[in-house]
Amino acid sequence: MEEALPRQMRRLLIEGRVQGVGFRWFARERARRRGLRGWVLNRPDGSVEVSVSGHETVLAGFVAELAQGPPGAQVHAVSELLPLEPAVSPDELPYPFHIQRQPAHE
Repeated sequence: MEEALPRQMRRLLIEGRVQGVGFRWFARERARRRGLRGWVLNRPDGSVEVSVSGHETVLAGFVAELAQGPPGAQVHAVSELLPLEPAVSPDELPYPFHIQRQPAHE
């Protein structure tokens, strides 16, 4: 039944102590367990960016996990960013979810 539900897309900014603590690997593994599409990357300002797509209920659980982070992380905020330009559909994000080394949108 879940396959019939439309996929949603989120572009998130995670701020706090989120670099140097395994946050990208944590996000990748949690997203893959949930069957989500997308990527995670470190930003130069010390935050982490995530672009992810999946069914709304699955996304909500994933975002809740990101708000907790791995041991050693201290997440201060998870906020929604404007969509990528040029626009990307939820099904165009890469599968499986991966760690991206460079920004896709600069």
